[in-house]
Amino acid sequence: MIDDLLGRTELKERIEALREERDSYKARYDAEQERRAEATSARQAAEKRVNRLEDRIAELEDRVERAETSDEDRGFARVDQLAAGEREAVLERFRSVESGPETLLTTMVEDPDDAVRAAFGDDAPLVARVAPCLALTDDHGIVRAALDPPFPPAPFVEWGDRFRLDASWFDPPDRHAVALVRADRFALGVYESGERVALTTLTADVEENHSKGGFSQSRYERRRDAQISEHHDDALAALADVDAPLVLTGDRASLDALSEVDAVSTCAVDASGDPEDALASARRDALSTGLYAF
Repeated sequence: MIDDLLGRTELKERIEALREERDSYKARYDAEQERRAEATSARQAAEKRVNRLEDRIAELEDRVERAETSDEDRGFARVDQLAAGEREAVLERFRSVESGPETLLTTMVEDPDDAVRAAFGDDAPLVARVAPCLALTDDHGIVRAALDPPFPPAPFVEWGDRFRLDASWFDPPDRHAVALVRADRFALGVYESGERVALTTLTADVEENHSKGGFSQSRYERRRDAQISEHHDDALAALADVDAPLVLTGDRASLDALSEVDAVSTCAVDASGDPEDALASARRDALSTGLYAF
């Protein structure tokens, strides 16, 4: 009753109501804090999941891109034409590789088969691109390269503890001949122990290209084709007397025209100019060795 008279009852009720309101807000605050903590954890977990998924997507996209890349878009790690001295140094490095039985593959490839595709895996299209070639690898793919020897052997597949690299595939015979055939010139050299001992050259008076069109153009082309054909016949006659293993070089059309010639190897070259100088350039190109590193 005294509390009522002094107004303390109303104050106590007010205090109690405020405490209840405070407790309610505190409970809501605690719940909100808990919700935020859960939300933060959920967000962090989601972020980690997103990051993992993005990494996986990037990995898969890279695999798709590599799978969709055409053979022409893929490249070799290194492509070189090796002259005699550098070639020997490279061959010695390959010959120095030694491993367990049946672990090193040497294969002369013309058309890649299942065995080549299995041995070279994703690099098999690169082997096909430079075939015919002498391809080298091991059972773990650590060593992987292809060579374009001047005197390639017949196709073979050989697993061993060393790579098979016969000197006769890379060095010309002691006595050999090199011929250069183009539409308007021919040069034939005979070599012994690296020295040229005979030289034959022919030139043809082949008309230059022109573009008058019509009947005149057709007549010109027929006359020019006849001149080139006559020149190729002269080259065939000169080559018939060759008494040494022959390396035949020239432009692709001339090589096709002389496909009946018995040559130990052929090589398309762009050597031009004076027949003697062009022959020397063609011989260097023909006797070099292509190296394709994967």
